[in-house]
Amino acid sequence: MEKKISKLPFVDTPEQAAKLEEAIASANGDKSRLMAVMQDAQAIYGYLPYEVQCKIAEGLDVPVEKVYGVATFYAQFALSPKGKYNISVCLGTACYVKGAQQVLDKICETLGVEAGECSEDGKFSIEACRCIGACGLAPVMTINDDVYGKLTADMVPGILAKYQ
Repeated sequence: MEKKISKLPFVDTPEQAAKLEEAIASANGDKSRLMAVMQDAQAIYGYLPYEVQCKIAEGLDVPVEKVYGVATFYAQFALSPKGKYNISVCLGTACYVKGAQQVLDKICETLGVEAGECSEDGKFSIEACRCIGACGLAPVMTINDDVYGKLTADMVPGILAKYQ
């Protein structure tokens, strides 16, 4: 699945910037430590905004395209922030054939946010994922650690209301 780049403005604090500089410095210019620095940066910011990718690239003397390539190749990296409530909708085979796409579409419509994005208020982020291992409950979605199964699109507004 294609990763979406955040439409929200990047906000950096002096503390975060200092931690990022520390993470970059800890690599001692070793380009083979790129992923480790990126993991540290994601732990600091919660995702890898373009501005952070540029700082990493400059600090390790690698092209920003390489940093972006790693960020988009590995599922562990996010290009947009996660909301307070991270919604994951399973689009694996069992869920998909039982209507998961309609559930995802209803979530996006209700919140005014597309899959792969975070709401402007930072409250909700939505992602589509592959099998989460709850095929017997298909279609399934999670909101943080809460699991909802045997869903229909009509159930979505009531579930989301619990988190508003």
